[in-house]
Amino acid sequence: MSLIYTIPQNHVVLIKRFGKHSKVQREGLRFKLPIIESFKTVYEWDSAANKSSYLIELSEQQTDTPSRQCQTLDNVTIDANASIYWRITDPVKAVYDIDILPKSIADLALNALRANIGKIKLDQVLSERQNLNTKIAAQLAETASKWGITFTRIEIQEINYSSETAEAMMQEMTAERKKRALTAEAEGEAVAEVTRAKAQASATLIRAQAQAEAIKIIADAESIYISKLKENTSPEIAGQIIMSQKYIDGMKAITANPSDKVFLPNNFQGMFEISTNKK
Repeated sequence: MSLIYTIPQNHVVLIKRFGKHSKVQREGLRFKLPIIESFKTVYEWDSAANKSSYLIELSEQQTDTPSRQCQTLDNVTIDANASIYWRITDPVKAVYDIDILPKSIADLALNALRANIGKIKLDQVLSERQNLNTKIAAQLAETASKWGITFTRIEIQEINYSSETAEAMMQEMTAERKKRALTAEAEGEAVAEVTRAKAQASATLIRAQAQAEAIKIIADAESIYISKLKENTSPEIAGQIIMSQKYIDGMKAITANPSDKVFLPNNFQGMFEISTNKK
């Protein structure tokens, strides 16, 4: 390797002296002492966060994990993978404190993913994916600081399950839709019944009020009628006239139905004999 070299922006080089870490060189024109100093290489990182095996990249990296089998709280087996976004904040820790950093990052994220999926049911895994991403990223923060990295975000990419599970989910969704439809229908009928009951109660109240008003009007009229009778006749004659009127009104009600038989009393005529002689 050349003794004089240029380090690109947002990259660093770790220099070893006699096999031990010596210093971190950052962007710009740099050199190293021959024989005494050498580069720390990270061949095992492949293309993740490094170039030419000795240039450590500090910009954000993306690592796609392989699928891992997970078990949900309701005992459904699924295959899940994630995309991890991270960057190196301390290159010395990232290189020396953890073996094969990119692989360790993928394993750490998958273990956290499997642990969190095991705490919730399948429908929650599918509907609360963003919350799951945030929770996993928060759980990895402490480990990330020990490794000299930071996780910017974690995104669950794929969640796969068997055809039997898919069929069961479809049946459950169909049953849930039917349940909601029946519930809505029952609630609608209940509301309609309440509305009808309120309408009937209101109509009954209106009829009762109207009837009470009519009775009051009739009573007031009768009171005026009696008063006039008493003014023009004696109280006894007024009473006889009123009783006769009541008798006639009663007979009208009794004989209202032509099919009914009515038997008149023997003293019918006597009801209309009003004596005008005053004793």
